[in-house]
Order: sequence, then structure tokens, then C-alpha cells
Amino acid sequence: MKSSFWKVGHKPTLFSAFLYFDLSFMVWVLLGPLAVQIATDLQLSPAQKGLMVATPVLAGALLRIVMGVLVDQIKPKMAGVVGQVIVILSLFFAWMHGIHTFQQALLLGLGLGFAGASFAVALPLASRWYPPEHQGTALGIAGAGNSGTVFAALFAPGLAVAYGWNNVLGLALIPLMIVLVFYSYFAKDTADAPLPKSLGQYLTILKDKDAWWFMFFYSVTFGGFVGLASSLTIYFNDLYSLGPVAAGYCTAACVFIGSLVRPLGGVIADRIGGVKTLLVMYALAAVLLLVMSFGLSTYQAALAVIMPAMAMLGMGNGAVFQLVPQRFRKEIGVMTGLVGMAGGVGGFYLAASLGYFKQNFGSYQMGLVIFSALAILAMGGLMGVKTRWRTTWGSATTAKV
Repeated sequence: MKSSFWKVGHKPTLFSAFLYFDLSFMVWVLLGPLAVQIATDLQLSPAQKGLMVATPVLAGALLRIVMGVLVDQIKPKMAGVVGQVIVILSLFFAWMHGIHTFQQALLLGLGLGFAGASFAVALPLASRWYPPEHQGTALGIAGAGNSGTVFAALFAPGLAVAYGWNNVLGLALIPLMIVLVFYSYFAKDTADAPLPKSLGQYLTILKDKDAWWFMFFYSVTFGGFVGLASSLTIYFNDLYSLGPVAAGYCTAACVFIGSLVRPLGGVIADRIGGVKTLLVMYALAAVLLLVMSFGLSTYQAALAVIMPAMAMLGMGNGAVFQLVPQRFRKEIGVMTGLVGMAGGVGGFYLAASLGYFKQNFGSYQMGLVIFSALAILAMGGLMGVKTRWRTTWGSATTAKV
């Protein structure tokens, strides 16, 4: 990280964006660490378990478009407040009235989708304060809010054993409200934010094939990260007969490493280029997911494969967003929404497919093999477009492509 980074931008906003993102991600994936206990009480099938943990991911993906539009219309800070209030109300009503059916669990998942949509707020809020040469680092720090998924996996199963899983929904309200107050006071919008655009202007971005490439690249890196984060508690419980708490600890270890290295992905991309960084990340992730698909004999062996796989996906997340602001700086709000939506769709697919293949084929293997193939496809796509990128928009920026 260059020392000059700390001399530019706005540190209170960067820290506020990180905290807002962190706590939002904690509750976004909350149903995953609680899935073992919820599934036992509601008598859910493997496919239903997969769909339950995947629903907040898909809802978050689709709502990122809405939040991306809000960011450009009412500015990032206010968009974040709106989203956070909706999440708090969703948790409050679920806690007060209880969840007694599979359908009610899905309904809560839809409300929690607004927490996943925080991505489309936190990143533009931080990004607009920093010049192109520091985008990877700034977005890496703000994007390290992925680590909120660690807290969910680490604490939710144990709290559920002690107080009941429904009360965990109420306990989550405490840090959410504290962070909302902090965020409201310290976060600031930049004065030179882009002017709001019409819906037609948003849709024109989709005519640019680069937008679709970025969406696909992130659907693999972030989709792999959040899909596994939502599913690993079920995975460790099912394959290795670990209890909810032990399975949560294993999940937390995997998610922690993936979150920890996201800023590193941005820093590396700033130094050697986003394309080079992503090519390496995709290659290693594809191999590790393929190994994981064969079902390792012990949970320790599984951890030895899944943790580095999550690290590659986490660094890939940072690398993708080192490139996005360079190509779409004026449309960063809507592009963050579009790319983030694609990442969520990838996560929904992975989590739902693991449950589907487990129920219908008795194994998670095919779901993991297909996702490994998607990583290889992303490599091929990236190699195909990198020359055009370098000779067009990449040559106009001081940052490496």
C-alpha cells in the first residue's frame, strides 16, 4: 500500500462504509449458520435448506440494482440509511412473531436481501473519495466488510444453542442499530458526485459488452465466496457430522481468510494489474474447487482445501473492483449495482445448486464441478478481452490494467 493513500480521501467515510458493509453482511448470510438448527425445527429437505440460504443472496443481488439507482438519485449515505432501516424492521418482526414455516423463512430472506444490497452503497461511498491510482486499495478496505460473514458463522450457532435461533435475530439488532448511528454521523458524501441519470441512461450501460464481462467475472469470484459462506455450515454438518457450533467454527475460518485477503487483492491489482491478478486467482480457485468436489475424507483435509479456495475468491473480488472504477468511473453507482447483482446471482446459483444436487444425486460434487468450470471460463474470457482493454480505456489511466 502506498503511503500517499492515507493523505487523500476521507478516512471517517471509508471506515463508516466498512462498518456498514460489515454488519450488513453479517445479517445477510445469517440464515446460513443457523440453517442446521432451523432445518431441524422446520423439518426441511436438502433442497429446501439450499433454497433457504440462497434466497437472501438472490434478493440481495436483485436489490443491488435498486440500491445502485438510489445511490445516484439520493446519494450513497441516504441510500445506506434507507436500506439499513428496512433490514432492522425485517429482523424485528421476524423476532417478535417467530418463523414457523419454510415460507416464512424465505420471507425473512427477502428482507435480509437489503443487507446484501449494501454492497451497492458502501463501495461508491468510499470510491468517490479516491483517485484512480488508489481505487483498488480503497475499495479493498471498504469491501473487506465481507468479514461480517465471519461473525455470523462464529457466533450465531453458539448463540442459537444458548438462547434459541429465533432470539439470535433479536440479538443481531443491537450491533445493527449502533452502527447505523455511527454511520449516520461520520459518513459524508463527496461534493463532486456524478449527476443523477435517467433509467434510460442506466440501460444503455448494458449495451457495453465490458459491463457484461465484469458482471460475469464477479459472478464467479463473489458468487463463489458468498455461495460457500452461506452453505459451508450445512456442508460440514452433513459430510463430517459436525454439530452446528463446530460446523460454524469451520465456516468462520474459511470465510475469515476469504474476507481478510480481499484488500490484498486490490493492492496487488494496483501494483501488477487487475487482469494478471484475476488470471492467477481464477486458475487456483478452479483447481481447489475441483479437489473439493471429490469430498475429502476428514474435515481437516477439507479445511486445507476450502480455506485457500476462499482466499483466491476473496482476492479476486478485490481485483475485479480495481478495474471497474477505471472503466466506469462516472457510472460507478449503477455499475456497482450491476456487477454486485451478478455476484449475488452467482452465489444464489452455487448455494441452491449444492442443495439440489445433494437431494437428487446424493452428493455436492456436480455443483462444485460446474462452478470450477465457470472459473475456467472466466479465465478464457479475460484472456480474450485483455488486449482490447489495454489498447482502449486501459491506456488512458495511470493505474495498471
